[in-house]
Amino acid sequence: MRPFARFACADWSGAKGSRHPGIALAVCEAGNEAPRLVPAPSGIWSRQAVADWLLAQDDDLLIAFDFSFAPPMIARGAYLPGDELPTTAKPFWAYVDDICDDPDLGAASFLEKHHRRHFYFGAADGVKSTFLHWRQCELLNKHSSGKISTVFDAIGASQVAKASFAGMRFLHHVRDHVAIWPFDPLPERGPVVVEIYTTIAARAAGVAKGRSKIRDANGLDDALSALGSLPHTPLERYTDHATDALLTAAWLRATASNPQFWTPTALNCEIAATEGWTFGII
Repeated sequence: MRPFARFACADWSGAKGSRHPGIALAVCEAGNEAPRLVPAPSGIWSRQAVADWLLAQDDDLLIAFDFSFAPPMIARGAYLPGDELPTTAKPFWAYVDDICDDPDLGAASFLEKHHRRHFYFGAADGVKSTFLHWRQCELLNKHSSGKISTVFDAIGASQVAKASFAGMRFLHHVRDHVAIWPFDPLPERGPVVVEIYTTIAARAAGVAKGRSKIRDANGLDDALSALGSLPHTPLERYTDHATDALLTAAWLRATASNPQFWTPTALNCEIAATEGWTFGII
């Protein structure tokens, strides 16, 4: 596999507004030095500020984001059946960006207004199970982890639906500067963006099932050590967002050279163009 000089992870947010305490960005170099947090402009990240940071990088950076890069397509033959939409991911990202005027690359209006009938917001929408559709990589992960999220579930604290569609706007804004795997082939050099599921990193670091979130210094150092990393510089606050970003950056460094992660058995050209894949699911 091609080498990378640096590894990063952004813990993402789809929240409304323009500044988001739920976003954290961590980076580490090749080797074993601990990942460190990248300070946010004005103290709190915006989605646009993350895009600006990424667009300023031109080295061999591998960076991961924890949102779904596209909705399911394969199982139903359409992203949102019954609506006239693009049928591959990159034009779909452009469509989401064009239709949403939410601040800071937000996409709440996509769910709440433009395509409301496809998303589950609560019991008034009917039977929840009829809204739950998954990508091929999510179905594969379901068999191994037993728990997966769908971009059609718009309730709950994590707001994975809003985060993902906001993320698709983000991808549209950076796509001409970085390779976005597997929608783009892996280039010989330059930045590469991948999708991750932070729980996979936590499991690999020995964090027990049911307690994937780390909220203290000792727990973070233990997990980092399991991934071959030196102890971290103490943080002012130990939030889920910060520790997820730090741990997943270290995991990305430890696993980026694994050829199985870049060539999952079930990944084919159709899936790569429409749904994408979560790095680490094989």
